[in-house]
Amino acid sequence: MNGGFEEVLAPNLYYDRHFDMDAVKILPGEYYVSNRDLLMVTVLGSCIGACVRDRVSGIGGINHFMLPDDKREEDEQFGRSMRYGDYAMEMLINQLLKLGARRHNLEAKVFGGGNVLPGFKSNMVGERNANFVIDYLDTEGIPLVARDLLGNYPRKIYFFASSGKVLVKRLRSLHNDTIIERELTYRQRLRQSKVEGEVELFS
Repeated sequence: MNGGFEEVLAPNLYYDRHFDMDAVKILPGEYYVSNRDLLMVTVLGSCIGACVRDRVSGIGGINHFMLPDDKREEDEQFGRSMRYGDYAMEMLINQLLKLGARRHNLEAKVFGGGNVLPGFKSNMVGERNANFVIDYLDTEGIPLVARDLLGNYPRKIYFFASSGKVLVKRLRSLHNDTIIERELTYRQRLRQSKVEGEVELFS
């Protein structure tokens, strides 16, 4: 893949019969924001899912991202990995603000960072992702009100954006192959892409 890597607005809308409501499925590299009562669902391995919402208006959204492992810029203070992580978070926040969320009302819940990718235990992909999102929220002054990070298992996240409720299902015995295959494919896309442009935040 050539050119810039962009976060994609998740297109997988469906009706969830169990929860009796409209829902959207978020895959690696996707995000979704909404100002209505909508269930947002994603499955995380070593990736991070940040659930961010305006605690007053109920406008909320979720992303699903991973830091790229670009060895060429490992020694730079602000290397490509950090720029991509910043971009993934700013894209989500920017879209929330466009829908009418207020920055001073934002709060976050973060999930994922599991050590589940085969052959990557030595560089602790999940731990890097988890540390990044915690540091990012702290720097941006967005309260982190809940977290479920690290471990050796994937998670399925159900985010009810309007209320802020999150259900976490730890997948201890599961069809890991699909999750791992998706994350490895996503990881390869990140390696071959570059982040272009800046994302400006509304005040």
